Amino acid sequence: MNLPDRAALRARFPALASGTVFLENAGGSQVPACVADAVHRYLRETYVQLGAGYPLSRHCTQVVADAHAFARTFVNAARGGQAMIGPSSTVMLNMLAGCYGQVLAPGSEIILAETGHEANLGPWKRLERLGATIRWWPLDPELQLCPLDALDALLSDRTALVALPHVSNLLGGIVDLPEVVRMAHGAGARVVADGVAYAPHRAIDVDAWGVDWYVYSTYKVYGPHMAVLYGRDDALAELPSPNHFFVPRDDLPYLFEPGGPSHEGCAGLLALGEYLQFLAGADGGGPCDRAAVERAFAVMEQLEAPLVARLLEYLHGKPGVRVIGPQEAGPARVGTVSFVHERLTAREIAAILDRTAIAVRHGHMYAWHLVKALGLDLEDGVLRVSFVHYNTLDEIERLIEVLETIL
Repeated sequence: MNLPDRAALRARFPALASGTVFLENAGGSQVPACVADAVHRYLRETYVQLGAGYPLSRHCTQVVADAHAFARTFVNAARGGQAMIGPSSTVMLNMLAGCYGQVLAPGSEIILAETGHEANLGPWKRLERLGATIRWWPLDPELQLCPLDALDALLSDRTALVALPHVSNLLGGIVDLPEVVRMAHGAGARVVADGVAYAPHRAIDVDAWGVDWYVYSTYKVYGPHMAVLYGRDDALAELPSPNHFFVPRDDLPYLFEPGGPSHEGCAGLLALGEYLQFLAGADGGGPCDRAAVERAFAVMEQLEAPLVARLLEYLHGKPGVRVIGPQEAGPARVGTVSFVHERLTAREIAAILDRTAIAVRHGHMYAWHLVKALGLDLEDGVLRVSFVHYNTLDEIERLIEVLETIL
């Protein structure tokens, strides 16, 4: 595979020239200039309401429609389903849970993976007040994952939903989502997958996985601060609308976008296709197609792989360091690496790194139940290093150089 020139790639991200080493990408990635420029142009030149008859309004209506089409291409919803755009994954999942709260029968069971982010746990936990029963899919502390045989033991004809992260935002390992979907569907249950920590690293393929609901944050995938929630047609048809009562049932995706998406955000999301085409080696002369998306993410995986391997190699060689999550680099692990130290707190390590312009994060990162299950301090949590394809081996070596003085 031909990889793009790293300097040319990084030059497309203006923030990377700041001198900061961005290793907190799981909290939000940087954006290429084409995305920022599209938002800027929209706000300056085309900031009007949608749905009116005059030319500028028709243009803006088309921009938002094209952004939805791009989102469907991005997640590979070629066989149907809708891609709803909203302000954040947390908001979209709360909306989804609110819809299910109106239709779930009392006693319906919801299985929650203990590895989950609270955005995909809290909304479902709150349905207990409406008569739902929460069943926890527990973490195996030794394996540091939720085993499939434990899920199999929980599934029954009472199971309505299974909610899980495709990748834990602390552990970094990729879950076998197609197998989870197969098992859940066999019990008659729907699957709600949180793809926030997966989407910056691998191509989403909802058609191949058969998943009912899949959400990711566009601001963690080189775009504006929004989120996309994919829903299968049959899953959408089961739910009441969260929008105004007079919005027609066939007005999708708007039916599940109360208030509508950010118009300037849609312009930025659409512009991301230009950058993906660059990574894919395409000419960028037309809309970004699915082949370009898949090639772009294959390039991203190749660029990240040596960084993951180098950091894990270093951490495994340091006495007193415990890596959280999969211990080896490989196709089933993304560029999110968490660790703890037997003597130093994660807060102390992060504070030292902060002073050297290396951006990392410590804490539970909203995976509160996971940190508790790991037996870690809930406030201190872990030290998380999260990198994506625009990071470099030199930046990892700079991190290691500082860590060497700490550890």
